[in-house]
Amino acid sequence: DFLMQTSEMLQKICMRNLVRKYCRGLTAERKVQLQQKVVTSAVFSGKKEGYLESLSQPFLETRLKENDLNPKVLQLIRGENIKYVTPVIKYDRNGFKARERLLVLTQSSAYVVEMAKIKQKIEYSTLKGISTSNLSDGIVVIHVPEDNKQKGDVILQCEHIFETVTKLCILANKQSLVKVVKGSLRFRIGSGKEGTMVFTVGPEPQVFKDKTGQLTVV
Repeated sequence: DFLMQTSEMLQKICMRNLVRKYCRGLTAERKVQLQQKVVTSAVFSGKKEGYLESLSQPFLETRLKENDLNPKVLQLIRGENIKYVTPVIKYDRNGFKARERLLVLTQSSAYVVEMAKIKQKIEYSTLKGISTSNLSDGIVVIHVPEDNKQKGDVILQCEHIFETVTKLCILANKQSLVKVVKGSLRFRIGSGKEGTMVFTVGPEPQVFKDKTGQLTVV
């Protein structure tokens, strides 16, 4: 018994030393990666298709650099620390027309940007929720409050969905507000109106307005 106890204690000490050595050897960049991946796991593990495949793909600090933004946009966002920029497809809330945009995340707000214009600003403090589906699509809906400042919820399609949502919920400190939904979700169009988005499986990916007026994501 004494030998068994000693062996177990030595194993624990050895493991603790190995962990300590590993942690001390981590670069600052690697630590950030691991911290972000822990959040991704908490939000998506066992919930969204493609999560396991995403594990081996490191998150980039940003997909576009600050100087890739239009100078007019930089002037409008001046004073805010830009943390992450990525190209996205934004879907209009009414006709669901697809439009190329940039999603710019600063320390305090998310911006939907068109060339030299800021189309929508969402302060993290007002953010009501973040929704994605359980399927392999890249759709994310950013839910905003019902007030005169906001046109309605933001419907985006992101190529790097796990990375983008993780960056957003960390910067906004809203990890608990991320929902992975099945089947469908409701979003606010504006003026008290709501729309429905339906998620389904098909032979090829597509996003379209169906005969009933719903946004269908295949």
